[in-house]
Amino acid sequence: MAARLYRAGGFVADEWTHLDDAAALPAEGAVIVSLARFLAAASDVPQGVRLAPLVKAGDDPAQLAGHLSALDLVVVDFAKFSDGRGYSTARLLRQRYGFAGEIRASGDVLLDQIPLMRRVGFDAFAVLNEPTLRALEAGHDVDVPLYLQPAERAGEVPAGARSWARRPADAQLS
Repeated sequence: MAARLYRAGGFVADEWTHLDDAAALPAEGAVIVSLARFLAAASDVPQGVRLAPLVKAGDDPAQLAGHLSALDLVVVDFAKFSDGRGYSTARLLRQRYGFAGEIRASGDVLLDQIPLMRRVGFDAFAVLNEPTLRALEAGHDVDVPLYLQPAERAGEVPAGARSWARRPADAQLS
C-alpha cells in the first residue's frame, strides 16, 4: 500500500516519488533517495531532477548541513512508531541547521503523534497506518492544548504561572 500525504489539515497529491538505490535517476522529476545515495549524487544531479534525502533512524542529519540551503524537502523515516529518533532529527534540522524547507514524516505515523511531530518541525506526513488514515479522512486531527515542556517554537506562550508550561497562542484553555 502506498502512503498518503497529509499536510495542512488535508490530504494532498505528492509530486515526489521514492527511488530505489539500484534504479537510475530519471531525466527529470522530484525523487526521494536514501541519504547515502543523496550524498553520493548531490554534486552530479541532472538539470531537471530535484533530489530529497530519506533520513532513517541512526543516520546523522549533520551530513546534510552543507546541502540544506539547496533542498526543498527532507524525509524522515519512521519504520516503527515507537522509535523517537526522527523527532530529534527534525528538531536538529530546524534549530541547529536552520532548514526552512519541508520536513516530512514517513512510515508508521500515528494520529496522536502528529501534533508532537509538528512541534519539532514536521510539516507533512506520509501516512501508512490504516487507523490513522481513517481518522484523518473523517476529519479528526488531534491537538494538544498544553505542553509541559518548553520548546523554541514561534507562537507558543506561557500558560499561567508555570514558566515551563506552554500553549499555542491560538489555543483556548478551559
